[in-house]
Amino acid sequence: MKTFHHDDIRDFDKRYRSHFINSVSGIKSMNLIGSQNKKGQTNLAIFSSVIHLGSHPPLVGFIQRPTSVSRHTYENIVGTSFYTINAVTETIAMQAHQTSARYNREESEFDETSIESEFIDGFHAPYVKNTPLKLGLQLDDIIDIPSNDTKMIIGKVQYVHVDEGLLGEDGHLHVDEAPILGGVGLDTYVKTEKHGRYSYAKPDKILKKL
Repeated sequence: MKTFHHDDIRDFDKRYRSHFINSVSGIKSMNLIGSQNKKGQTNLAIFSSVIHLGSHPPLVGFIQRPTSVSRHTYENIVGTSFYTINAVTETIAMQAHQTSARYNREESEFDETSIESEFIDGFHAPYVKNTPLKLGLQLDDIIDIPSNDTKMIIGKVQYVHVDEGLLGEDGHLHVDEAPILGGVGLDTYVKTEKHGRYSYAKPDKILKKL
């Protein structure tokens, strides 16, 4: 096993260090965040930092990179309070990755990548049409992270749209049974396969495989 000290990592080539540190957290969820400004201009951007924050109330967060330059997703969310989070699937993986390109404000990533958008139930922000799991969120809080000038964007879940075949009787979503991809590092997309599901852990009980 090779060991790297903080000083070693600091001295890496910038691009090498970026790939290295973005990979050390392992497999992450890959999601497309859809938004729209007050003028009706839509935006779509890929994020690998979406995390569950709580179930009651249902909160989901993601990390926004420094806003010292124009960040269309962030600006739209702050301006309207609404956005969507959409799972990335095998069929749109390459198009989803292309949304990370720096398009002009007037250019919608939906149009530029041919990812089809849809508006559901009058919700202000656009969803990705052909994905089995998508959330509609309203901005709840923004937490500044001084260590690297990023922000935690916290949204309250307003809607969940999920293919019925993925919904278990106990509320568990079987996303491993859908063509939903995860990610490693900056540019690698991976398929997921269920290893096992286990019973609720207690000190005095033996775990069971469900």
